[in-house]
Amino acid sequence: MNETENPQAGHPKGLYVLFATEMWERFSFYSMLSLFTLYMRNEAEGFGWAAKDATRLYANYLMFVYFSPLVGGWLADRKLGYRRAVMAGGLFFMAGHLLLSFRSLPIVYLALTCLVVGNGLFKPNVSTMVGNLYPEGSHLKDRAFNIFYMGINIGAFMAPVAMEAIKSKWGYHPAFATAAFGMVVSVAILWTWRALVEDPARAGGATASKTGPATSASVLDAIPDWKRCMALVIIYFIVIVFWMVFHQNGSTLTYWANDNTAWSVSGTISNAINPFWVVTLTFPLVWFWKWLDRKGLEPSTPAKMGYGMLLTGLSFVVLYWAAKTGEAMAPAGSPYAFKVSPAWLVASYGVVTLGELMLSPMGLSLVSKVAPVRMRGVMMGGWFAATAIGNKLTAIGVYWDQWLHSTFFAVLGGMALAMSVVLFLLVKPLKRWMPGV
Repeated sequence: MNETENPQAGHPKGLYVLFATEMWERFSFYSMLSLFTLYMRNEAEGFGWAAKDATRLYANYLMFVYFSPLVGGWLADRKLGYRRAVMAGGLFFMAGHLLLSFRSLPIVYLALTCLVVGNGLFKPNVSTMVGNLYPEGSHLKDRAFNIFYMGINIGAFMAPVAMEAIKSKWGYHPAFATAAFGMVVSVAILWTWRALVEDPARAGGATASKTGPATSASVLDAIPDWKRCMALVIIYFIVIVFWMVFHQNGSTLTYWANDNTAWSVSGTISNAINPFWVVTLTFPLVWFWKWLDRKGLEPSTPAKMGYGMLLTGLSFVVLYWAAKTGEAMAPAGSPYAFKVSPAWLVASYGVVTLGELMLSPMGLSLVSKVAPVRMRGVMMGGWFAATAIGNKLTAIGVYWDQWLHSTFFAVLGGMALAMSVVLFLLVKPLKRWMPGV
């Protein structure tokens, strides 16, 4: 008996449970990130490290953080199950943040180990749980991951604001303890409403009708597992470039905001612009996809990701023109000595955020649709491994002070635009290996 989703059904309540669970976990995660390098460099409360040493430890931590979901996904697939893996990850997260509230270098390394383990168990599996709330072939999955992604960014927006206030008044160690409290809230939410994510039938919404043509899920089931996995691996390689470009926000774009933007605040505040745009744009974009779906015009997930790469490249074209404008005003012999309107940066973040919303949550949705059921945790881990490699390649930022800023932005924008062309060229063959997505 073929089943197709009822397009009039709403999202299951379990989506909002996982939304809140992830929001508080990301609050915890980004709280630590906003504090860590400054803490390691701080002589009074931290360890007085040089910037290069703190940055190296930070980069290695992020690499391990984004590779860890490969192991966590495998454990969830084979041993623990998704909810138990997420709960265990939450406990490791709590331990890691609490340990950071003690001043001891060996404890710092133990804390980072706990955070890496916690992320590996938590991150891929909570995303897999979102996908599992929906019938196979559901058209609601893409929009569900957009909503879920907004929860991530609400947490990311709250974190630096709260940490700056707490650190300024009480210091670093109480701030790290507050990050642990965020995980307490996250795990409590998941435990309290666990039935809604373990048994989606009790949650309402996302129901299925019993009539209609063969679903995309049944068509996809006819594709060999190796082809489905290979299609995802191709996507992973392409999005490595996205993460390399996008995650300049924590380094070169912060330097740009601090040194080349004409405003009265430091570059730190620029890290709140992206999550602000995510929260602002998510529901209009979800509405837009729903409107196109009603007309039978909603693009496939790979096509959405192609548009996302295109917008990512265009956001750096905006910064290229901003840099060219500034360089034209700079004194002779001082190509970096200029400041331009913050409107350039805000506009660029608006464009790249729209691209991000078409690519990052779409990638999570794609994995949940295409990966064979027995391998979903591992393949979700593969998505985060691609993120890890992209994070490592953000080291292209070493050329920030060696190239003109306009050249730097042109190189990154050009790479993203090239990958968008590659992705558009691959849409048709990818759709043959991933029909119905």
